[in-house]
Parts: sequence; structure tokens; C-alpha cells
Amino acid sequence: MRLAAIGFALGVWHLQRQPALPETGWLAFAACAVLAALAAAWYFRRIGAAVPAGLAFAGFAVLGFAWAAAFARERLSDRLDRALEGRDVVLTGVVAGLPQVLERGVRFDFDVESSEPGVPQRVALSWYGRSAPDESREVRPVRAGERWRFTARLRRPHGSANPHGFDYEAWLLERGIRATGYVRMPSRRGADERAPPERLADTVPRPQYWIETLREAAREKILGALPERPYAGVLIALAIGDQRAIDTGQWQLFARTGVSHLMSISGLHVTMVAGLFAMLASWCWRRSERLALALPAQKAAALTGFLAAFAYCLISGFAVPAQRTLYMVGVVALALWLGRAASASRVLAAALLLVLALDPWAVLSPGFWLSFAAVAVIFYVGTGRSAQPHWLAQWGRVQWAVTVGLAPLLLVLFQQVSLVSPIANAVAIPLVSFVITPLALAGAVLPFGWPLELGHAILELLMAMLEWLARLPSAVWHQHAPLAWAVPLALAGIVWLLLPRGFPARGLGLILMLPLFAASPAGPRAGELWITVLDVGQGLSVLARTERHALLYDAGPAFNAVADSGSRVIVPYLRGEGIDRLDALVVSHDDRDHSGGAASVLEAIPVGVLWSSLSPDHALLDAPTWRAPCRADRKWLWDGVSFEFLHPREDISPGRTARANNRSCVLRIEASGGRALLTGDIERAAEHELLRSAPGLLRAEVLLVPHHGSATSSAPEFVKQVAPRYAVFTVGYRNRFGHPREDVLARYREAGSELLRTDAAGAIRLRFAPGNLQVDAERDRARRYWHEL
Repeated sequence: MRLAAIGFALGVWHLQRQPALPETGWLAFAACAVLAALAAAWYFRRIGAAVPAGLAFAGFAVLGFAWAAAFARERLSDRLDRALEGRDVVLTGVVAGLPQVLERGVRFDFDVESSEPGVPQRVALSWYGRSAPDESREVRPVRAGERWRFTARLRRPHGSANPHGFDYEAWLLERGIRATGYVRMPSRRGADERAPPERLADTVPRPQYWIETLREAAREKILGALPERPYAGVLIALAIGDQRAIDTGQWQLFARTGVSHLMSISGLHVTMVAGLFAMLASWCWRRSERLALALPAQKAAALTGFLAAFAYCLISGFAVPAQRTLYMVGVVALALWLGRAASASRVLAAALLLVLALDPWAVLSPGFWLSFAAVAVIFYVGTGRSAQPHWLAQWGRVQWAVTVGLAPLLLVLFQQVSLVSPIANAVAIPLVSFVITPLALAGAVLPFGWPLELGHAILELLMAMLEWLARLPSAVWHQHAPLAWAVPLALAGIVWLLLPRGFPARGLGLILMLPLFAASPAGPRAGELWITVLDVGQGLSVLARTERHALLYDAGPAFNAVADSGSRVIVPYLRGEGIDRLDALVVSHDDRDHSGGAASVLEAIPVGVLWSSLSPDHALLDAPTWRAPCRADRKWLWDGVSFEFLHPREDISPGRTARANNRSCVLRIEASGGRALLTGDIERAAEHELLRSAPGLLRAEVLLVPHHGSATSSAPEFVKQVAPRYAVFTVGYRNRFGHPREDVLARYREAGSELLRTDAAGAIRLRFAPGNLQVDAERDRARRYWHEL
């Protein structure tokens, strides 16, 4: 059972790493191979356990691979027709989940009931409000379970692709969302016949929508009872699993203190609910002779506990940790019902099989790995020991084991480990699981609000303690992403380190863990230049590295008031690569798609100098770092690589040349392997100025195409003078500006340039070595079968 579950999980995981799905004929071969392996395991069962176990492991690994492939093929068949991208389509369907309130509107999942052929069954829609006197253009309340008719514009799933970054397309695939889009409103001038959004029914009588309606009612109850309270969102997450109710700052605090797993529906919460209802059922059952004779109290308690856990998982959104615990509770309940004992490892293996059989994409979620790994570590150190220590000593041992046991996964997934998590969890686990969560649940369903008030008051005390722990200077260990070969070594070391007391040389496990921290990813050598053009959508961010220095050119766009490419893309990339300091940050000019993430970078990473063309009163210049304007002729040398600003000149004249775009810092970088020209958003006036002031310095092997390939840039004479071997366009997928323009693309093709686009290639890495220039793209290096071509 245990080896079969591990084999099945490895097969599922291996499928999710594939760049393309196997052909249908391969699936038929896999089915035959599985049957043959299982038949052989059955035949050899009498000659020993090793051979049948190995055959079962191999058979279930192939089964897992084929099972996940069949699921993936079915889901990918439900996709948006490319001919419908960017067109108005009329959708009739049902709001399928809790609507998320945005800064300027609302976002929700939408189950499509009728539309044009080629529209997938589930889409994610955003409805943005407009400042207009016409009320028909305002966002109207949208509730879960309502049927609506919308005119919308859709596009296929597409997200940024960066090393160490979040895979938005995988996240959408797991949730069954096969297109995203936005609601189209009637024209202000009435120039088209587009119909306004129309609510067709207040409720749709289907169980899944009734559940979402109940979840939304509970959310509104909590918000109504705790208006303007800072931690109402945490209580919502604990009661109904809506993690989006917790703001970004609070998630950062939970990550620093290692309690993120508690601040939504976790296995502990499900176990608490199941245990509470099981005890109540047993107590009531034993007091009724008729009930006890009809059904033993133990069986009644097992059934009641499972049903309570199932109901709680439904109302919580059925996340992976909740699923894992539900299936474990179900296996234990079944064993009690049948009167058979079930070992802890078999229970966990059965839960693993069920989770992946129902949701093969669960392996893409960090919560899957952390949830199962945490329970496995707890079982490993808490069961099968000859002597049981005092409960307090056992509690401390479990906290230590979980912290050490999850360290490799946390470093792989997030490149950080909270060092204060044992202390934080020792206080937070009992408080959240046995006090705050029951109060949140009671307050969500009872007709009075004092449980919510009490729960919020206790939560305020807990948050104060967590904030104190988070402020400690060594609260979090940050480092580079571990090398692949170091992770299995570290896991083996942890298994050895956590062996029961009395095993010899347990400390040798620490030696196996050393490469996890000591082995660093490769970097440029002396005289080499590595440039990474990050995929930040419609914006720009470029990292230039030499042997001992790093420079960030622009920091991408701000997405909204609480999220930007600095925190979402750049900082995770820098930490994953082991870059804990920037020697320079260049903010080329004051456009949100270039400077929007700079504040997050300055807050998270020490910066030596901030070069910019920003006005003296700009907020970024208040950062506690050395600041200087970028001016032509400023140059320096790092590790045999030269850097020089070519623009703007200090005596730039007023007029079109003085516009913000034309004041972009133009940076020339030259290494022994070639030259790169980073141009920001300069337009033709600045290009002509460069042709006059520095014509001999413009030729480059790599050109960051000015202004994303707009019609106002890339003058023919400028393109001819630079003559780039590679022309890099930093653009967002189907961006509203139409960048890059077709005539600009044609201009670079005529110049003999190879065109590279971040919307198609993801992050682009260029490595300049003596006599060699290597180029690779993230979507080629880490392609998965769900990535759009």
C-alpha cells in the first residue's frame, strides 16, 4: 500500500513535468504494462516481499503517469478557440465561486452555460467600474450562485514565465479555468449594440452553488459583525477558507513566522471539527439504550466525525490540506466501522492515493507537498517509539522535527525558512485550532456576534506576538534555491537525524544536509556578463550580472495598490539566484511600467546606488540609499565589464526630447563576448540625439528595443546603426497598446536581427562569454504541456 501510493505519486509528478502530453497509443501501452506488473506481483508474492513490492511500485508509477495524462488530455480539450481571442462574445452562465472585490471592480469564476462554439466551460472574469454618470456602466453587485448574461472579451490562459516564479497558467489549469477575460460595457456614445450585463436569476438550484451561497453569506456575516477590523479577513479564511480575504502584509507576516499553514483551513482544523463532533455523538449515543443497541457508539462516532469533516471541507473550498485530512479521517472511520486497525502510514498512503486520483494537479501546489510532508514527519517522530516521553517534551520534539523536516521543501519552494516558527507555532497552533477557529465557525452560523468579537480580540493578541517575532533580526533564513542533487541528500539526512534516540551517529545527518546550504548555483566568471530580461508583462526589468556585481535596470510595473512586479517577480528571482544585494538599481524614467516595482525592491534588497532620471521630489528618491542622476559619459568597470550611460545629456533642451520617455537612461554594457544596449522608452527624438552624440557607441549584439516596439521608436537609421544580432521586445501578452508594431518588427527583420519577445519566450537569458553569446528562453527551458505555444 505504501510503496504503491509513493509510486503513483511519483508517476503523477513526472507527468506534470512533461513539455508535451504522450500520444493516445502510449496510454494503451501503459495500461497493458500496469496489468502485467500487477499480475507479476501477484504471481511472485509467495517467494518474498521485495519482488512483489518492487513490481507494485513500478506498476503504480506507470499507472499514476497514465492516469494524470488522461485527466490532462481531457482538460486541455476544453480550451478557447484562438479566433475568439480579443472578440466580444456573449456568455450566459452562473457565478461559480466567491466574488473577489478589487480596487476598481470585482473578479469571479463563471460557469458558462451557453455561448459561441469554442468557449470553455469555466472562465475567470473581471468587471471593472468606470467613472461615468451613466449608472448602467457601473459595477453591480455579483453574488455566488446567480445566473448572468455578459458581453465579455476572453483570452487563453497566459502568465509570466520566470525562474523561481509563480506559474499562473498551472494555477488556472488546476482550478479548471481555461480562459480569462473582462466584462464589456455599453459604449458611452451608443455607437454599438452591446447589451449591458443582465442578471437572469438570483439563485440556480444546484448543490455546488448552494454551498458557495452559504460561504458568501458567512463571509458577509463576519464582515458585518467586524466592520473595519484589521483581522476580519483572517477569521473569514479560518471559517470558510477564503484566503484572498487576508491582505498581502499579513501573509508576509505569517510567512516570516512560519504560521501560514494555520491561517486558512488546515488539517488541524478539520481534525478538530471531526473530533469534536465524534465526541458529542459518542456521548449522546451512549445515553440512549435504543441507539446503542441499533448501532455501536464507536461506529456512530466514526460516521458523525467523517460527515462533520466532509461538511467543513465543503464550506471551506476543499483545499488540498483539507482533502488530505478528510481522506485520512475517512480511512480511520472506515477501519473503526469494520473493526480493523489501520496504521498511521497506511492511512497517510491511502489519503495520498485519493487526493491524486481525484486531483492529479495537486502536485503543482506547494500546499500539497508541505501538508503531506508535515504529517509524515509527525508520524515518523511520534509513532513506533518504544518509550513515550512527557507530552510537553513530545510537543517540543514534534515542533523541532517539523521545522527541520520541512526546511528542504521550504527552500525549494520559497527560498526561505522561518527560524522563529517553532516558537510561533507552539503558541499559534493551540490558539488558532482550538480557540479562534471554533469561535469563527460559531460566529459565522449563530445569530449573535460575540464569538467573532472574542475571536478577533484573541487574534489581536496573537498577531502582536507574531509581529514581535517577525521583527527579530534573524527571524528568517534567506538563501538561493537549492541545487537539485542536494535535495534528496538533505532528505536522507533528515531521516537519519530524526531517528529515535539510541541510534548511533545521528548527527551525521547534518553532514548530508550541508550541500543544501553550501552548494551555490553557478554565476558569471571574470570578464563574463549575464543578462536576464525578466518577463514582467507590459513593462521592463533587466538584471545584469558580472562576477561579483549585480545591476537591476528598471523594476517593472505596479499591478495594483498592493502588488507589483518587484514583490511578485524580481525579488523571488533575486533570492532564488542567491543575489542578496544589488550594487546598482537604474530606474530609467518615471513610467509605472518601469518604476512600479522599484519600491518593493528597495524595501527587500540592499541597494548600493540608485541611478535615475526622476524628478528631485519623486518618492523613490526618499529611499535610504545613495542616489545619483544618470548622465551621459558616466562610466565604470566591474570585473572586466564596462558600463556607460549614453543618455540623457545634462544640457538636454526643452521640447519633445525632454519628455519623460526621451529622458530614459540609456545604458551600454560591454564584455569580451559582446555588447548590450538598454534603451528604456526612448522615442525617435532621443534616438536621433544618440545618433548625433554617440554614433560609434551604438553598435551592439543585443538591443533592448526602445519603448517596447512602439510606432514612435526604432527609427530606420537608429536600427541600421545599432544592427543588433538579437532584438529583445519586452511586451505583455495581447497588450492593449498593440506592441510591438508590425512595421517595427519588419524593420528589425530587414536588419537581420533575430527577434525575441518576452510574451512568447518568457524570461530571456543572454550569457556573454569570450567569443560566445548564449541565448535561452524560460518557456523553452521549463516548458510544460499546459503552456500555450
